[in-house]
Amino acid sequence: MDKKDIRYKAYIQILEEELIPAMGCTEPIALAYAAAKAREVLGELPERVLLQVSGSIIKNVKSVIVPNTGLLKGMPAAAAAGIIAGDPEKELEVIAEVSEEEVQEMREYLDHVQIEVEHIDYGHVFDIIVTEYKGDSWAKVRIADFHTNIVLIEKNGDRLLEKELQDPDADEKGRADRSLLNMESIWDFANTVDIREVRHLLERQIQYNTAISEEGLLGDYGANIGSVLLHTYGNDISVRAKAKAAAGSDARMNGCELPVIINSGSGNQGITCSVPLIEYAKELNVKKEILYRALVLSNLVAIHEKTGIGTLSAYCGAVSAGAGAGAGIAYLYGDDYQTMIHTVVNALAIVSGIVCDGAKASCAAKIASSVDAAILGYHMYKNGQEFKGGDGIVMNDIESTIHGIGRLGKDGMRETNNEIIKLMVGAE
Repeated sequence: MDKKDIRYKAYIQILEEELIPAMGCTEPIALAYAAAKAREVLGELPERVLLQVSGSIIKNVKSVIVPNTGLLKGMPAAAAAGIIAGDPEKELEVIAEVSEEEVQEMREYLDHVQIEVEHIDYGHVFDIIVTEYKGDSWAKVRIADFHTNIVLIEKNGDRLLEKELQDPDADEKGRADRSLLNMESIWDFANTVDIREVRHLLERQIQYNTAISEEGLLGDYGANIGSVLLHTYGNDISVRAKAKAAAGSDARMNGCELPVIINSGSGNQGITCSVPLIEYAKELNVKKEILYRALVLSNLVAIHEKTGIGTLSAYCGAVSAGAGAGAGIAYLYGDDYQTMIHTVVNALAIVSGIVCDGAKASCAAKIASSVDAAILGYHMYKNGQEFKGGDGIVMNDIESTIHGIGRLGKDGMRETNNEIIKLMVGAE
């Protein structure tokens, strides 16, 4: 791809926007970020807090441990962490540096301060409004549509910042145009991009996501899916790829205090896009540049799939990321474009039924299943087997299949998402 091509610059910008660090599960961290920003605007410790959140935020915060809190869970814990110890300048690393004294302060704060949670539906799947009160003063911060998108800052009725809320079905304003993504162009870009322009992003992804995956295997986190896989099925590369990715998820879902590089707003998806490729690159002894190009491919394929689905959905994001990993694995083996796209289609055909029921320990098992589907999908094609157009949700070409998956995840599973939320909060 020529550097003058509009897609070249857009693809680099997409990687820069998406491959960013986050400490902990990104939905509670976004809540902590909003709470920290509201505390900064208020200028003093609030004595009452109102959290107004969309259903998908409830789903993705309810069951996950917030890092650097002494294993606290849930929305009040995330808000308290941001209020007591958050640095809003660090965005999704807002609570990356917390002292033992601040952890104790959080616990005392939760014991003595009313933090009310209200379910809202203003038409945005991703919606967080934090209002903090002290005497007659109050401050409000709203984040909508994606994790760092502050659209409103208000103090005592004065609007200090107000951004126009986008149509939930429209492209994100001010960000690279993701409609420019397509599989053929992504393949071209991965093969031709000047690695010097993306090396820093990819090297950081390798370092961060490897570190948390290794910690997941060393520690006792969640359901220890990675260790279970290794103990049960051995140390074959296909097992290691799944185990290391699952271990990274188990660690971050269960309080590990290491950052990850995310993809499509999700640390689990960032881990799934990268860790299996890192393991395969070691096994195949490929040059570092080949790994970089495979990571470019994997990350952009996952983002392309996820663009049609949206930031949060009842469609499990590990499925998209796993298919992206399959594309990258095919690249590491030195295979061609046709092998890559058929690997993606096969993977999507196998595991597209996995639902997202929030962030928690079972995400690691879903990641393992999605990576397994990608590996199976690759070997299917190498053995002359494939799922073809008309087989269920598989369409006649790769772009139609991805578009259909987007419709399924965004529109078709909207009511599924509502029912999952009702089940999780105990509603009738």
